[in-house]
Amino acid sequence: MSKASISFGLAAAVAGIMMLSSASAQSIRNHDSNAPVDFAAGSMELQDRADRVVLAGGVTATQAGLTLKANRVTAAYSNNGGVDVNRLDATGGVTITKDDLRATSSSAIYDLDSSLITLIGNVKLVQGSNRLNGGRLVIDLNSGRSTINAGSPASTTNSGGRVTGTFSVPQRKN
Repeated sequence: MSKASISFGLAAAVAGIMMLSSASAQSIRNHDSNAPVDFAAGSMELQDRADRVVLAGGVTATQAGLTLKANRVTAAYSNNGGVDVNRLDATGGVTITKDDLRATSSSAIYDLDSSLITLIGNVKLVQGSNRLNGGRLVIDLNSGRSTINAGSPASTTNSGGRVTGTFSVPQRKN
């Protein structure tokens, strides 16, 4: 079942499986991908002919309450009379946080033009006592819809080729 995938809407009722409350789903959906991106890093290398900037050494990038941390981030941009960053590629101990949601992976791609964040390799998503593990997670910041795939059994996940997780269930009165 290496191709198994689960698709769900963060704002829908199925979001309980994804372990997001309505408030958290609202904080991810409609994220402002046009907001400025602030960053801090140990070093920065401008590769002007390649239209990219390489940030290294404990990189932190923030945008409208969303924080990305990684060992290295490459920012690709277009130069149409000004610098327009359109993609961030992060590698090495990637952590993305927004409110009480925390996602970690080996690498991530944030496509600012399409408002998609893709986490790849040993993906872990945590909110409170809820947990989700897989090989690849794609978050659509416009719709709040996310898809997690298990990846192949030979991938870097510890899930044996399956999406795994635990979510809390509210206590019900009998």
